[in-house]
Amino acid sequence: MSTVAYDSTAVLGRHLQRIRHSPGVVILTQTMPITMLLFFGFVFGSALATPGQEYRAFLVPGLLAATAAGGIMTGMFQSSQDAQRGVMDRFRTMPMSRVAVPLGQTAADVLTTAIAMVPLVLVGLAVGWRIEGGVPGALGAFGLLLLFRSAANWVGAYLGLLIRNEEIAGQLGSTTFVLPLISNAYIPTDGLPGWLRLIAEWNPISAIAAAVRDLCGNASPNADAAWPSANPVAGTLLWSLVILAVFVPLTIRRYTKTDD
Repeated sequence: MSTVAYDSTAVLGRHLQRIRHSPGVVILTQTMPITMLLFFGFVFGSALATPGQEYRAFLVPGLLAATAAGGIMTGMFQSSQDAQRGVMDRFRTMPMSRVAVPLGQTAADVLTTAIAMVPLVLVGLAVGWRIEGGVPGALGAFGLLLLFRSAANWVGAYLGLLIRNEEIAGQLGSTTFVLPLISNAYIPTDGLPGWLRLIAEWNPISAIAAAVRDLCGNASPNADAAWPSANPVAGTLLWSLVILAVFVPLTIRRYTKTDD
């Protein structure tokens, strides 16, 4: 096993142990989207453009996309907490790869997210959502969700290393809940004002939500939308790769220079 892989696995194990001793994080990650599904699906469902059971089928992929985007918040909080408590300083004094620390953190987050999505999927199936695209489509959608979660977590890790204060990171992280609201995660963008619709359709969360709906056979992409939303699978791949290409080197560089 290479040095990077060995060190990343060690950091991965540390984060999994940390999650094990802080089960509240996992519980919150699992219950929040389920609560939103039940609340929006049953309370607001009849008042929205896609009512009743059909709206719940529309909503589940959007909540999965919002869960993937939540990697920004968790990455920001975890890296800022480790930086504030001196964990990053201790890691830098050890003979280990500089890539391993953020890579291990991201891998742990993706793994726990994959597990946390299962209850949401099961509740979604119970309230009427169906996977019409078959197993290959479902696996493709799941893979895109985890890829996007990984990209989002790298963004959060970089921001957390910049902030280096877990309280501020927690406050800023909570504002990321606004991002899915300016997308097609919860409502179609057709009825939005022109300028807001354009922003929503270029929001990466719109691409991943539309991609999950398309791959699961719930809805076809809107051909009149902006390119990422009209071509959601390609748009999600492109957004994810661009985010990774920008924030992976930025995060590693910032981790190395955290004490500046």
